Order: sequence, then C-alpha cells, then structure tokens
Amino acid sequence: MRIIQVLTTLSFGDAVGNDTLAIMGLLRKNGYADTGIYAENLDPRMATIEGVHKVDELPQLAPDDVMIYHLSTGSNLNRKIKDFNCRKLVRYHNVTPANFFEKYSEVTARLCSKGRSEVKSLNQTFDAGICVSDYNRQELIEMGYTCDMSVCPILIPFDDYKKTPDSEVISKYSDGVKNIVFVGRIAPNKKQEDLIALTATYKKLYPDEKIRLILVGSARGTENYDKRLKDYVELLGLDNVVFSGQVSFASILAFYKVADVFVCMSEHEGFCVPLIEAMCFEKPIVAADYAAIAGTLGGSGILLEKKDMVKAAFYVHEILNDKELANSVVEGQNNRLKDFSYEAVSTLLMEQINRFVRGEAL
Repeated sequence: MRIIQVLTTLSFGDAVGNDTLAIMGLLRKNGYADTGIYAENLDPRMATIEGVHKVDELPQLAPDDVMIYHLSTGSNLNRKIKDFNCRKLVRYHNVTPANFFEKYSEVTARLCSKGRSEVKSLNQTFDAGICVSDYNRQELIEMGYTCDMSVCPILIPFDDYKKTPDSEVISKYSDGVKNIVFVGRIAPNKKQEDLIALTATYKKLYPDEKIRLILVGSARGTENYDKRLKDYVELLGLDNVVFSGQVSFASILAFYKVADVFVCMSEHEGFCVPLIEAMCFEKPIVAADYAAIAGTLGGSGILLEKKDMVKAAFYVHEILNDKELANSVVEGQNNRLKDFSYEAVSTLLMEQINRFVRGEAL
C-alpha cells in the first residue's frame, strides 16, 4: 500500500504547493516511504525535488493504494480522477468564484467557473476529505458531498520564516513612516482597492500622521486589475501606496518585518496563509469577516463585521498609536498561532490519514 498526492499545478512558493511538499515530508517521516507527488503542471524549480513527477508518470495504482487529491482549480485532470482504481482522499483548498474576475479577465473567469463546476461534479468521487478549513468543508457539503470529511489546516513550514530577510527592503521602509502591509497576489477577490480606500480615509481622518500602504504580491495574469488599482491611487491623489510586484521570498520576509499592522480586506479565502505569517512575525491584524478569515483568526486579531472604512481606519489608528492595544492583539494571535504549529498540525493530519488508511471514520 502506498500513498501518493496528485494535483493540477505544483507551483513554487504558493500555499497549495507548500502544503503538498510538507505532506510528502510528513508521510516519509511516518514510514510511508513509497510516496510521491504527481502534477499536471510542474514549475521547473520543483522538478528537481526527489519524489516530484509529472502526472503522466503516475504508476499503476492498486485498489488499496491511497490518492490524496489537492483540489483548487479547474483542470482536465479533475475529469480523470474518477477513473483511478484506488482509495481517494480530497484535500480541498477552494476555488475562487468567477464573478470576481469577470470585469478583468475572461480567461480567468472561465477557469474559475469551470473549476467550481468540476468541484461539484466530483461530489460522489471521493471516499473521504480533509479540508484546510471548516469554511471549505461546509462548501463541499453544500455542493452535495456526503463522504466523511474532517478539517486540518495547511501544514506550514515555519522554519522558512527564520531565513534572512532582504536588508535593502528593511532599510528602505524603516524610515519612521508607519507601514500598513498586505501580502497576497494582486487579484480582484483580494480587494486591494478597499485597502487603498482605507488608506485614503485614514489620511483624511488623521492628516498629520505619516503612513504608507504596501501591497506585496505579483500581478501576473491580473494586469487589468493592477492597472485599475494604480489608476484609483492616482485618482485619490495618494503618494503613499507601494506596489511591490513579484518579489523574492527574502523580500516578503522583509516586508513582514517592517509592517506595523497587517490589514486584510479579501472577500474570498479558503484559508489565508498570510494571516498566519503575520501572526508568526507578531504583527497585529485587522481583517474583514469574509469566507474563511474568521475561522483562521479563531477569535484573535481585530475582525471587522462589515467594511466601514471609517471604523477600519479608526482601528488601524488605535493599533498604530496604542502600544498596549497592539501588544494585546499580538498576545491573542500568539495563542492562536499555537494551533497552527507544525507539531500540532502534523500530528492531527497523520492521525486523520492513518484512520483513513485503516478504514476508520476521520
């Protein structure tokens, strides 16, 4: 009996790819030596990793073999999964609804629509599921999934955050201006325009304070949305918004280092790893209550029930100017962060996988 993982795309540095690699390491550590990752699309930087293959190299599977299928996008592979003669476990990361992209990219909108349709079409395909959030589990239930499903967060390699940050970024943005930071690709569901609106509101309410909004993330594939954001910045007359573009991991670490507050206005997240990263760097979080955000925060941070920019600006102002409040928020986040430790998540995940292997309920 072997356990293999299959997914549409194994990318460098994204949450799904990192989760897949971490699970492979965990399986090997726990005695499942005959394991591997098989991807339809493979980043060249990942192809050199031992155990990583193209999906057309997938060996013949036996009925007692286990496939962990990472479901996160539309793909021709989704239609082939039903045909594999093995036990199937879905790891659902969510698929962004198409409506977010309709104004900006017909291609992406079609891919998202296709993806969500395919997720629903697979509702009788899997023997069980381990979703990365309860939000995702509930979504599968709404799509007609009746198999046994549990929740286990993304397995995050926290040691990566101990690597050396980019010193130039730290030097450039440690100039006495307070930094409002968000990390995430430039995408309509991330709602970077609301962060820009928040910054403009803040400047009107507190004109004497020096703040800077830093949007860290690539705009590859969302160039139309990126242009709209920059036009919006110009329209509002803001000179304190930074678009990092695609940057190195060392630069991302540095942007977390220089952040005074992490603000998230995203309206669709299946988990939202940057929230955990902000906790790891002990940066107070202000976030709007959408999708999986509240579940990931777990009562920590400052959660906005609705997008009231005046109220959001007030909370950001309080955090930036009240050290006791900021420390209190961080203390709560530190307690929540314990739930996402490698030890806690890896133990839970292996318990779930082993129960599935034995044919027990998750």
